[in-house]
Amino acid sequence: QVQLVESGGGLVQAGASLRLSCAASGASGIPGRSFSDYALGWFRQAPGKEREFVAAINWSGSTEWYADSVKGRFTISRDDAVNTAYLQMKSLKPEDTATYYCAADPSVSYDRTYYSTWGNYDYRGQGTQVTVST
Repeated sequence: QVQLVESGGGLVQAGASLRLSCAASGASGIPGRSFSDYALGWFRQAPGKEREFVAAINWSGSTEWYADSVKGRFTISRDDAVNTAYLQMKSLKPEDTATYYCAADPSVSYDRTYYSTWGNYDYRGQGTQVTVST
């Protein structure tokens, strides 16, 4: 079982930056698996709205995908040495306000549609709140 814990959220003003972290544990406890075997994704959900895709990175780190709304402002990355995924967010806007969730999936794919779908991820975190004020 893989546990994911997000951190780094907070209250910031519009235009500020934040870096979210997603620490994973338990991946190495699954036979034949390590953290580097997992694709990682970030999703967000604002009050009264459906959860939406933000960004994803494949298992090797060779491919990244972004929602159009964050492209050019957010960057997803991973550090397999410390079993952690990151979401660097710049030029934050009030509409970025949401609870941000990370997710991990052991599938090997280069399909953006697959990794932009919350239900395809086997493991999901509990979320961290990001609030952007005007």
